[in-house]
Amino acid sequence: MSTGTSDPDVAILIDGVAMPVRVRRSARARAYRLTIDGARGELRLSMPVRANLKRALGWAQQHEGWVRTQMAAQPAMTLLDDGATFPLEGRDVRICWVEGASRTIRLADDRLMLGGAAESVSARVQRWLVARARAVLETETTELAREHGLIVASVGVGDPRSRWGSCTSSGAIRYSWRLILCPPDVRRSTVAHELAHLLHMDHSAAFHAAHARILGADPRPARAWLRTNGAGLHRYRA
Repeated sequence: MSTGTSDPDVAILIDGVAMPVRVRRSARARAYRLTIDGARGELRLSMPVRANLKRALGWAQQHEGWVRTQMAAQPAMTLLDDGATFPLEGRDVRICWVEGASRTIRLADDRLMLGGAAESVSARVQRWLVARARAVLETETTELAREHGLIVASVGVGDPRSRWGSCTSSGAIRYSWRLILCPPDVRRSTVAHELAHLLHMDHSAAFHAAHARILGADPRPARAWLRTNGAGLHRYRA
């Protein structure tokens, strides 16, 4: 994990249009490094703590062609608004806003029905998804932990960019709410993964054996699914 400080947001020009650059100064960095955060539509520039920001941005600007190519390869963002389709527990669901209907969100087969203010649909749908993820993941984690005699201190959800779950030595487990978009077997494998960390705070052979034992199946297909499809789950936003 990087250590250091962040500079105020800056930008470089891509085809004459300013593209935000989030600068991260890290004690571990030995050179400049560019990465793409497609979901936020910004670049991330890592650089040594004492490096000159102006020179680093000049270097980044020289990679305009690379940035253009990478951004073109990113999946298009999908706003969680009326008419949009998104995956829910592995199946496609369409958002249907009905004028004059109740604000309460209701899942009916492959449709997510709601009324209320049209301009707040996407925000309310995302809050509904986060709440559903929290409830489902808390239930699955608690039940699976009980089956295997494990003690979980707490279960929470967030929206991390680089991991699907985390577990502390104190037993606090936190997941990405976007796991509710995955097929149930993939979500359950992630739950088993974090529970296995209650036994082994590493990724040793013993940890992988515990993961498979808790899951009761081979976790490799779920890992492969996330490697292939996981990044695309960040395209759905309010």
